[in-house]
Amino acid sequence: IMDPYVPPEGDARLTSLSKDGVKQQVQKLRQTATSQLAGKARIIGREEEFVGKRGNLWVKAGMCGGRVGICGRESGNVFNKQKLHSLVTERCYPDMVRGNRYKTIRWRFVESLEPPRVVHVRCDSIMNRGNLYGQVTVRMHSRQILAIYDRFGRLMYGGEEIPKDVLEYVVFEKYLVNPYGTWRMHGKIIPEWAPPKDPIIKTVMIPVPAPDPSQEHE
Repeated sequence: IMDPYVPPEGDARLTSLSKDGVKQQVQKLRQTATSQLAGKARIIGREEEFVGKRGNLWVKAGMCGGRVGICGRESGNVFNKQKLHSLVTERCYPDMVRGNRYKTIRWRFVESLEPPRVVHVRCDSIMNRGNLYGQVTVRMHSRQILAIYDRFGRLMYGGEEIPKDVLEYVVFEKYLVNPYGTWRMHGKIIPEWAPPKDPIIKTVMIPVPAPDPSQEHE
């Protein structure tokens, strides 16, 4: 991830009238200005399909990123390798499938608490100036349901009854040189102040005494 976005502490909990909320708004303006100078104009020049007479590029990019993020997670419910590769990058793919073998994942998007919003934009070349990659960080505040079951059908994490409010910062990447390229999920930014995740409910085998080979069994 190029120059990872640093989410402000207390995001989605502070008001614009509080002292910390005012500081957050100032920091937001600074980061927005940096994004404009770092790559906004370069991406706009290659993303003409987003630009319309009535539309805002970054509003549409945020909504597009939100849809890609939802589709990427939904494809994980029923594993489809080809579809997942079309929605996530090669860097993100191992993170999404690691540890999922022999598990059943039930994920569902309930509703969006706030519209997805682009908070960070970066554009840089790799190897040479012709290889341009664009990255946008989308802030997604939504309500979701997640339940993970082990291979025996026992609940390991979460639950399917109570939805949870989730605040995420998802990074999407596109190879700008390819005119037929698409924005794909590249990773997530987890703030240092984020609350710890709920522990996984592990199941263990109860040891039983080994049978005595000298005893006869019917």
